[in-house]
Amino acid sequence: MDFALPWPTSQGEWLAWSSAVFTVLLGLLFFLAPSLAFRILRLQAKPEKAAAIAEGRGRMSGFYLGVGLCCILLAQPLVYMALGFSWLFTAFGRLLSMMSDGANTPFNWVSIVVELVLAALPLAFAFGFVP
Repeated sequence: MDFALPWPTSQGEWLAWSSAVFTVLLGLLFFLAPSLAFRILRLQAKPEKAAAIAEGRGRMSGFYLGVGLCCILLAQPLVYMALGFSWLFTAFGRLLSMMSDGANTPFNWVSIVVELVLAALPLAFAFGFVP
């Protein structure tokens, strides 16, 4: 059995693939440079709490790398759907925080737009809105 990297062939698949690639790159950033990733996200780990950095390397990079790589390697609509819904729930969680936690900042507005775009690209392909 030969293994071949499935390359996107349609416009919809390219959009979904782009979201997956961005997700993998974000996962690599958390995996290789969690302190930098935290600074970009405006988070700060306390020096006496090294476990916070482990969360970035483990939990956050694990999700991004796992789902993103599965999308790239398998190129299946249902896997892209999982990626899209994951980004959609990320945006929903941010929206809840903006409404209930007083986190209504310009950074969060930009972030929610980016997350909604990253959700829409694979979902549009998975549901057949973009061929």
